[in-house]
Amino acid sequence: MKHGKKYVESKQLIEAAKQYDAHEGLDLVVSTAKAKFDETVEVSIRLGVDSRHADQQVRGAVVLPHGTGKTVRVLVFAKADKAREALEAGADFVGDEDMVKKIQTENWFGFDVCVATPDMMGVVGRIGRVLGPKGLMPNPKSGTVTMDVAKAVNDIKAGKVEYRVDKTNIVHCPIGKASFGTDKLEENLTTLMDAIIKAKPASAKGTYIKSLVISTTMGPGVKFNAMKF
Repeated sequence: MKHGKKYVESKQLIEAAKQYDAHEGLDLVVSTAKAKFDETVEVSIRLGVDSRHADQQVRGAVVLPHGTGKTVRVLVFAKADKAREALEAGADFVGDEDMVKKIQTENWFGFDVCVATPDMMGVVGRIGRVLGPKGLMPNPKSGTVTMDVAKAVNDIKAGKVEYRVDKTNIVHCPIGKASFGTDKLEENLTTLMDAIIKAKPASAKGTYIKSLVISTTMGPGVKFNAMKF
């Protein structure tokens, strides 16, 4: 694969065999952000679990202290008082049957996160086949199926991110924008890692955090010392 001049220049700054500590590594990651837009900083964590087993799933959500730098559009499935609470909390879209119909008939996905009250899950379940593959299906484990819709919306708007191990036993998650700078990114990274470590399945054996790589949208990956977390 051929890479552009800026990527090649950034790659030369990185010692391939070195595993960087958090502060030094994030300094390096930020310096590789050479695109004309504010690049997202994403972490990829290989875990010592087997995601094929239900008791070794790693999934949850955490509010990053400095947010993600992204404006998140929230859809809430709720009725009556709960719908009003969601709107007052700043939800972008609120509805019930009407929103299901809009998604079904218009193939509309103008939102980034979906929240639902428990009594609405029967309705939301009708579009589970289209929400699921996009990672938009509300789930109690991530706090998106709840009666406290106001808190859910506030947390999401404040920078709540969901993490989930994939089929290759890797968690991919954004921790902010390159413009945040090293200190804010380090605080976000520490918060995320604390949550993932606490979510370690009891059945997981051996080394839990196997590797940790962080990169910007257009930049090369930087290896971090996973043992420091």
